[in-house]
This record gives sequence, C-alpha cells and structure tokens, in this order.
Amino acid sequence: MLDVHTHCLQHEHWGPEWDDNWKPVYGREWVDVEPGVYDAAMAEAGVSRAFVFGMRATKAGVLTPNRFVAEFCRRTETPTVGFMSLDLSDPDVMDQFEEGWELGLRGVKLYPVLAHFDPRDSLHDRFYAEAARRGAIVLWHMGASPSKAGDLRYADPLLVDDVAGRHPSLQQIIAHLGHPWQRETMLVLRKNPRVLADVSASWARPFDGYQALVRSQEWGVVDRLVFGSDYPMWTPLEAVEGWKRLGELHAGNLPRPEAATIEHVLRDDLVDLFEIAD
Repeated sequence: MLDVHTHCLQHEHWGPEWDDNWKPVYGREWVDVEPGVYDAAMAEAGVSRAFVFGMRATKAGVLTPNRFVAEFCRRTETPTVGFMSLDLSDPDVMDQFEEGWELGLRGVKLYPVLAHFDPRDSLHDRFYAEAARRGAIVLWHMGASPSKAGDLRYADPLLVDDVAGRHPSLQQIIAHLGHPWQRETMLVLRKNPRVLADVSASWARPFDGYQALVRSQEWGVVDRLVFGSDYPMWTPLEAVEGWKRLGELHAGNLPRPEAATIEHVLRDDLVDLFEIAD
C-alpha cells in the first residue's frame, strides 16, 4: 500500500506554533517522529512505500530543514520518497528547492494557509515551471487548519485549479480531500488530469467523509484518490480502519460508498500514478 501523507516532524521544527495553536485543539503532547517507530507503524499496515515530509511556514516559525528530511529517509527501512517543505513567499525559495533536489528529495509540501501565500500569484510561476520540468510532485495542504495564525483564504482547493490551468504538466496532490471543501476538490480533479487527492483525515469527521466518498463516485474521480494516513496524527493502520468504516455508512435510500471505492484507495499499485523522478 502507498501512503502519500506522512510526517517526520520534530518539536523543534514547530517553533511556538504547536504549543500555542495546535496543542489546545488536539489536547495532546507532541512526540517527535523517530525512524524506528515510523518503520514499525508503516509495517503494521503493510505500507510498501511512503511519501514523507515536514512543514515550512517561515513567518509562523515553522521550519523542517531539507537536510533533516533527507537524513530521516536514509535512516528508515521503509522505502520512502522524501519531500522538501517550502514556503513560496521566501525570497530564496528557488535556492531551497535546488538544495532539496540535490539531496534527493523528489516532492514538495506546501502549506499556504499557514505560510500566507496565494498559490495563484504569478510570482510563483517560476517555481511551478521548474518543479514541473524536474518532475517534482507538489502536495498541498488544502482545507482546515486549527491555527489562529492560519489564513483560510488560502485553504480553498479551487486555488489548485488555477495552478493546474497554468501548469498542466505539474503533478499535484490535494491533501485531506480539501476538507471541508471536498465537493470543490472533486471538481478540480475532474478537469485536471495531473491532480490527485489524498484521503487523509477524511474519516475523522465521518459525515463529511461519507459525503466525499459518494461525491467521488458521482463525479467519476474515484481513480484520482490515493491513501494518506497523516502519520503521526494517526498510524496507517488507524487510518485504514477509519477509511473502511466510512464504507459502512448509509441512511435509508441515500447513496452509499461502494466497496470498490474503499478498495481502490488501499491498492498497492497506486504508486504507478506518479512519475517519480530519478
């Protein structure tokens, strides 16, 4: 099974953001991600390959260094694809991208809601064009954020439609199905063949998750959904079990998620959807 949404975050990477804005919402102490514990969690669910990254939102003090991600990937037994975390508002973002590429990182995690950049801004076209040329995968955090520092104007998955329209060859993933704007995510997937969405955290709010599954069927984009656990918020096994529970939801004569939809996301060959650069 492919897991496209795992983190290697450390408390020191968060600055004050976790303690000030996330811990009060989630009510848990942060635990640093260690390679051995990470491997055990991936193996428990049968994850055969994982995309792994941190976060970067410079003004918020959130920073995962490229070198840390590269070293973390070297220390895991799980086959991983390392992603750099970038903030497109950084003046040296292209230098950071080049550094990450030289370190072997083949994807980019972007978090505009916390970094406060507008994905549609043409100033970012140089980055998109270079990422597309190199074959880098761009994964967007789109949707909700618990942070008081976040700007929800930059959380709408429709923003990705604008990027895809200008850079149609760029491989992109909308994280979390863009929750709570899953309907908008389905529309973006339908018209942009190089955009996919991961299902991470969709089971955490079952009614929204149920509607998202049914909508993926009605809009004909089931084949564009991929599995993500959001580790360490959930282990892959917890995520798989939550995902399967969504398939059991139905009420009266309303449409229900189909078994084929649930099974598709858990297939082992979804890595073939991605052209991962050497």
